[in-house]
Amino acid sequence: QVRPVESGGGFVQAGGSLRLSCATSRETVWYNTMGWYRQAPGKERELIATLDWSGYTSYTADVKDRFIVSRDNSESTVYLQMTNLEPEDTAVYYCNRHPPLPEYWGEGTQVTVSS
Repeated sequence: QVRPVESGGGFVQAGGSLRLSCATSRETVWYNTMGWYRQAPGKERELIATLDWSGYTSYTADVKDRFIVSRDNSESTVYLQMTNLEPEDTAVYYCNRHPPLPEYWGEGTQVTVSS
């Protein structure tokens, strides 16, 4: 398994946008359901979006209609487009398979949203 490398996080004002990237292997992206997760300060890591091998996506209620998960098979990359960001979106964002493999967690990428 190729451990993913997340990138694209940063500091943004409320209402702003960011696009996160998750670079991994082509086989992982093609043949697995991928998930985006986040862990806010003092909270458990939570699943927020999934993308399966057929392209079907799902989202939790608090990110639905604001976040979009997609993939680029040729680049073996999964993306998370985040719009209309809120301070409550501040967290470290990770990607992993869904269900997640414990040994597959990367370093994550920090997203900080100011009010």
